[in-house]
Amino acid sequence: MGITRRKLLISTAAIPMAGAAVAELADAATAYAASPAASAAGDVVGKITVGYQGWFACIGDGAPIDAWWHWSNNEAQAPSPSNNNIKAWPDMTGYAKGYQTGYANLGNGQPATLFSSVDQQVVNTHFSLMQANGCDTAALQRFDPNGSEGPSRNEVTGMVNTAAQAYGRKFYIMYDASSWTNMQTEMPADWTANMAQYTSSSAYAHQNGKPVVGIWGFGFNDTNHPWSASACLSVIQWFQSQGCYVMGGVPTYWRTGVSDSRAGYLSTYSAFNMISPWMVGRIGTAADSDSFYTNVNVGDQAYCNSNGIDYQPCVLPGDLSANQRAHGDFMWEQFYNMVRVGAQGIYISMFDEYGEGNQILNTAATQAGVPTNSGLQSLDQDGTACSADYYLRLTNDGGRMLKGQIALTNVRPTAPVLSAEGPYGGTAAAVPGTVQAENYDTGGQGVAYNVISVNGSGNSYRSDGVDLEATTDTGGGYDLGWTATGQWFKYTVNVATAGSYQLSFRVAALSAVTDAFHLSNASGTNLSGSVNIAATGGWQTWTTVTATVTLPAGTQTLTLNQDNGGWNINYVTFVSSEGPYGGTAAAVPGTVQAENYDTGGQGVAYNVTSVNGSGNSYRSDGVDLETTTDTGGGYDLGWTATGQWFKYTVNVATAGTHTVGFRVAAPSAVTDAFHLSNASGTNLSGSVNIAATGGWQTWTTVTATVTLPAGTQTLTLDQDNGGWNINYLTIS
Repeated sequence: MGITRRKLLISTAAIPMAGAAVAELADAATAYAASPAASAAGDVVGKITVGYQGWFACIGDGAPIDAWWHWSNNEAQAPSPSNNNIKAWPDMTGYAKGYQTGYANLGNGQPATLFSSVDQQVVNTHFSLMQANGCDTAALQRFDPNGSEGPSRNEVTGMVNTAAQAYGRKFYIMYDASSWTNMQTEMPADWTANMAQYTSSSAYAHQNGKPVVGIWGFGFNDTNHPWSASACLSVIQWFQSQGCYVMGGVPTYWRTGVSDSRAGYLSTYSAFNMISPWMVGRIGTAADSDSFYTNVNVGDQAYCNSNGIDYQPCVLPGDLSANQRAHGDFMWEQFYNMVRVGAQGIYISMFDEYGEGNQILNTAATQAGVPTNSGLQSLDQDGTACSADYYLRLTNDGGRMLKGQIALTNVRPTAPVLSAEGPYGGTAAAVPGTVQAENYDTGGQGVAYNVISVNGSGNSYRSDGVDLEATTDTGGGYDLGWTATGQWFKYTVNVATAGSYQLSFRVAALSAVTDAFHLSNASGTNLSGSVNIAATGGWQTWTTVTATVTLPAGTQTLTLNQDNGGWNINYVTFVSSEGPYGGTAAAVPGTVQAENYDTGGQGVAYNVTSVNGSGNSYRSDGVDLETTTDTGGGYDLGWTATGQWFKYTVNVATAGTHTVGFRVAAPSAVTDAFHLSNASGTNLSGSVNIAATGGWQTWTTVTATVTLPAGTQTLTLDQDNGGWNINYLTIS
C-alpha cells in the first residue's frame, strides 16, 4: 500500500520558522504586484490544480487489487470502527453504486456504503464536480506501480483520461517517490512503458508546450525519501530530456534546507520547472498561514521569480478530524495569502484525501450522513452548517480570485450553505410565454447562475444583478451580456402543456458565434442542441434565432448554458409547436374525432374564450370536452362560441374533392354554425348550418364538400356561432 503523506510529516510545533527575517522580505503588497510569471498561462500556470488520489477500492468492485484499498487498515476486511483508515466520511450522493461496510447505519438510517475509485461512473462524477467548481487540472498521484497496486492504478489512469476528456478538464501524472526504493530507474521505465502514451490525449496537461509530469517527495528529511541530491536531479533531468515540464512537490523548507528538508538540495529543487512546497501538517489555523506567508512564502516567491521557476504553493481545507477548517475561513486565508504573494498557480491538497481528512470532495454535511458508531466528524463540527460540496465551491471562488475574476480579499465570499434556488419574483415564468433574460432565478453564484466575473449595471433592477445592462432593443429593459464559456443561468418555468415548443432567442453579436449556447433541463440533458448566432454588427443590434425543445408539463428549471462568448441575450419566447394528437396525422379517407385536436395549446392548436368540460381525463390539455352518449361513446367537443377554433392535422391519401360528414347535436337550429378552413385560412366548406336536434346529446350528421391536396396538412374547424356540439367528422 502506498504510504500516506501524513505518516511523513513533522508537526508544526517542531518546525522553526525559517526566518532570516522579515526585513529582507518584500512587503506583502509589493510581492503581490511584483511577481512576473516565469511561464505564460497554460494548464498549470494560472490554474487551480487538485491532487487526485483515485486510490479507493472495495472488495467486490472488480478492481484487480480486490481489497478495501485505503478505506481499511486491514484491507482484506471491510472498514469498521475497529478497522478504520479514514478521517472523514464521503457524501455518497451522486454515486450509482456503493459497497456495504462494517459500520452501523448512517444517522439518517441509510446503510453505510463507500465508493470505489476503480469505477468509470465514480471518476466521471469527480471530474464533473471539478468542471462545475473551477478545478482546472487534476494531478493524478502515482505511487510505486510495481507491486499489487499497479494494475488498479493503471485502470484508474485510463478512467481519468476518459473523464477529463468528457468534462473538459486536464490531468497529468504526479509520481510519489515515497518508499519507492528503486525509483531512480523504475520511475523513468514506468513513464516510458505505461504513462507517456497519455501525453497525446487532448486532456493531458501541457505547460509551455510540454507535457507536465509531477514528482513528489525529493529531499524530504526522513527515511522514506533516502536518495541523494544527485540521484533526484538525474530523474528530473531525464524527464526534461523527454520534453517534459517537471513540477516538484517539495518540502516546506526547500529553500533554506532545514527541518523537513535535507540540506544541500537547493540546486536539485531549482532544476524543477515548477515548485510546490507541501503544507499539510505545517499549518492548522489562519494565523499559521499568515505567519508562513511572511516568513516562508514571500521569500519562496522571490527566489522563484529570480530563478525562472513557477511557484505553485499548496492550499488545504484542513484536517476535519482536528477541527482545523473553521467553516472555510482557514482555507480562504490561504487563498488570500497565496494570491497576494503572486503565485503562478495553486495546488489543492487534496481533492479526495479522506484518509488525511484534507479532502475538498463532497463530505457528510451533518451527522445524519455519518455512521452512528464511527466517531467521525461532519462538516458542521464547529457549529456552522456547511453543504456537502462547500469546499469545492470555496475552491471555485479561490480560483476566481487567482485568475483576477474577483478582487483580492481576505473576506471569504463563499456561503457555507447556499441560498435556495427559486424563480425570480417568486412565480415561475409561464410557458408558452416570454422569459426575460434578466429574470434568472434567485440563489446567487453557483446556484442560480455561474459567472467567472461580475459585470454590468443590473443592480438597479435586482440586488443580485450580474452581467446585466440596459438594452435599446424594442421594449427596453435589460439584456444579459458578458457571455463566456462555462457560464450558465437558470430559469424556473411552468409549462402548461407537455409537448414541443418553438423557442425564439432575442440575441445580438458583434461577430458570428458558432455553438454560442444551449438550453438544458435539470438533469443536464441538452434540449435545444447547439445554437449558432450570425453577426448582427453590434452589441445592441438584435436578431432572433430559433430552436425546438420538448418539455414535460409542470414547473421545471431550464439552464441557459453559455458554450462560447461574444453575444448578448434579451429574452426567449416559448411558443407551442403544433402537432397531430398522438403524434400521427389522422388518415383521410377516415374519421377524425373532435377530441383529437392538435397538440400545442391555446393560441396554437386551439383558441377558446373559456375552458370547460371534463376532458382532462382523456388528455392533459383537454378543453371543452365531455363524455358523449352518441354511438361509439368517447368524447364530444362542446361549449362552442363565436371566434373559437380547433386545428386537426390530417394526411390526405389522394388529392381531390371529398365529402365531409360532421356528427353534431344542437337543441336549437344554428345558422352559420361553423366552417372548415386550410392553413392559409381559405374557407373550404362554406358556412355549415345545423338543424335543431332537440338536445345536446341528440345527434345528426350534416355534410359539406371540400377540395384537398394530397399529403399532410392542417384543417381548422372555425366556430362562427355557438350552440352546438360535435363528436367527429368523417372525410370520404
